[in-house]
Amino acid sequence: MHILIIGAGIIGAAIAHSLAPHARVTVIEAATPAGAASGKSFGWINASFFANPAHHALRAQAIAAHRRLDARLRTGTQWTGTLWWEETGPAFDALRDTLQSLDYPVRELDAGEFQRLEPNIAEVPTRSLLFASERAVDPAALTDRLLASACENGAQLWLGTALTGITRNARVTGILTDQGAIAADHVILATGTATEALLAPLGIPLPMLQRPGALLRTQRLPPLINHVLAGPDAELRQLAEGALVLPADTAHQSATADSLPDLMGALADAALVRFARLLPDHPLHWSRVTLGYRPVPADGLPAVGEVLPGLTVATMHSGVTLAALIGEQVAAGVLGQGWDAALATYHPRRFA
Repeated sequence: MHILIIGAGIIGAAIAHSLAPHARVTVIEAATPAGAASGKSFGWINASFFANPAHHALRAQAIAAHRRLDARLRTGTQWTGTLWWEETGPAFDALRDTLQSLDYPVRELDAGEFQRLEPNIAEVPTRSLLFASERAVDPAALTDRLLASACENGAQLWLGTALTGITRNARVTGILTDQGAIAADHVILATGTATEALLAPLGIPLPMLQRPGALLRTQRLPPLINHVLAGPDAELRQLAEGALVLPADTAHQSATADSLPDLMGALADAALVRFARLLPDHPLHWSRVTLGYRPVPADGLPAVGEVLPGLTVATMHSGVTLAALIGEQVAAGVLGQGWDAALATYHPRRFA
């Protein structure tokens, strides 16, 4: 069985990793691995951000899948947990109570407990929540590790090959590229923001939102931050190499703007001013800011499933969180082992 995976971002790489031991796999990528949204992601693996209880359950399963993946591949995941104080008052209580009702590992901390966990933070919240099961990862490095594992199991990676069309008769039979046709038994589109345009000629609607985001990185610093921090001024984490990484917008997880409100450099400057209050003893400067476009289906939820015989789609925001699980589940579905019933909610047919 020959399976073509279009897209070498973190979702395509995770699917290739799961499929390669069981099928002939070719990954087709027009540019470079993790060159789009995956390589420009904050890298937070969490289930504290969710749309509804079913979506929370999917994300919680995804955290468990990352644990399984890390046990096999040593993916470089940072097992930090998250400290959250984005909301106060009733909104704080509502999230705490909701997560507790969903059996998510959450614990409320007072100011003293927070300061013991994060002694370098100057502005200590009165109350915060600890999400101990959450973690962070370098999405580009994880993508490379997944692709390397797939290739070790026989997969082939074609870089610089652009998809121009999909061939079919009674079922999908392969693809057309700028270099010619490639036959396959199954095609998987892990193509992020490009998916809507690729499906349109087939008469399959998958409306996508435009959701740009700027991510900045500081100079290298000594170890200062022990967790992913999610406060009212957006999120912050520290890489193993020492740099701090933070989104430029204050509503990174739930941003709804379809364009940036200012130049990226100005947004980075403003973000650094907000966070400088947290670390006043360590002068910060940002060294790099990167623009990425999140692949967000119109209702904000993942789009996963077989849309035509021989053609499967897997595109979503929070791809870093969901990648390990989606890799397992799409592989099982394509190999005929059955689709997880929970994925029916996220089938692209809901847009028909």
